[in-house]
Amino acid sequence: MSNFDDMALAVASYGANNRVIFDDLGMPSIMVGVPKMTYGDIITDGGSSVLPWWKMNGEEKEVIWVSKFINTVVNGRAYSLAMKDPHCYVNFDSALQYCRAKGNGWHLLQNGVFAALVLWAEKNGTIPRGNTNWDKSYEKSWERGVNTYKDPAYEDGRGGRTATGSGPVTWNHDHSPAGICDLCGDTWEWVSGARLNDGEFNIIPDGDAMKNDCSMAAGSTEWKAIMPDGSLVEPGTSGTLKIDGTSATGTPRINTTREVITTDDSNSYFRNQYFKNVVAKEGVDIPNIMIAAGLAPAEGMTSPGCYYARNNGERLPIRGSSFCHTSDGGAAALHLCRPRSYSSNGISFRSAFVE
Repeated sequence: MSNFDDMALAVASYGANNRVIFDDLGMPSIMVGVPKMTYGDIITDGGSSVLPWWKMNGEEKEVIWVSKFINTVVNGRAYSLAMKDPHCYVNFDSALQYCRAKGNGWHLLQNGVFAALVLWAEKNGTIPRGNTNWDKSYEKSWERGVNTYKDPAYEDGRGGRTATGSGPVTWNHDHSPAGICDLCGDTWEWVSGARLNDGEFNIIPDGDAMKNDCSMAAGSTEWKAIMPDGSLVEPGTSGTLKIDGTSATGTPRINTTREVITTDDSNSYFRNQYFKNVVAKEGVDIPNIMIAAGLAPAEGMTSPGCYYARNNGERLPIRGSSFCHTSDGGAAALHLCRPRSYSSNGISFRSAFVE
């Protein structure tokens, strides 16, 4: 029996939805199958329509395989493996390329699938905790992971990143060994198929972000904007949904205009608000597709995590918070302040696969 056969048997012990999937070089990643979801699976009274992120070329995909672990990178390819230090100092375009380099079907995890996992956990009572306080959970300080990196900016002995999957099962999205690890904390994660562009919410329709040839370049024509009725239109159309704020450093809100515009990449950004508490300006409707995309909260949401945004320039989302966010951390955290070129010691990503 080969070592990979032994690995497959070990992975199967996590649960029936866990599998070793090989890239086109025959190298393994540990993946978790996420069956297609409906709006009703994640939104109360959401209905029976399948979420668009499971649709590609007019076909509903029965399952998307999501990396069980935040990824590491070997020879320019992303891999989902246990007990590894997450690959950081990676920008959006590099994360996208590391995933696509693995072969057909491999892609950077979609923003909508990440959001669906968090909303599913919320609805099923398994909101994941994680490394949000320098090796440990801010909410439950006795929950710890295995340190792999200490931030050199601090000399007080505090921790930092932890090894993938080294925390307790409460750090998994379903609170079981079968779950997806570390959606909360450890590192922020780049996700595909969504952005802010001068404050306007843009998405890639359906699951087209899973396509190897889908362009998510700044000037791509595949981006679409969202109207308050949920319809998708060309970016720049009047009345599309945008992020706005009460001041240049105030509370974010959803609007159809930019009444306040952030002005730089340092001190000017909308903050001081948990994602679950973000609302629209009076008279502005939030359609279910905004909630399903994790760009606006579901009613009654309790998952922790802050919402940060700038509405000047192009901003690519990172989700889930990192090891240093303490009370601001959480699986629902959404950061829409960074350009695609940004990287840091607290940003990584995870690949996904569709057949």
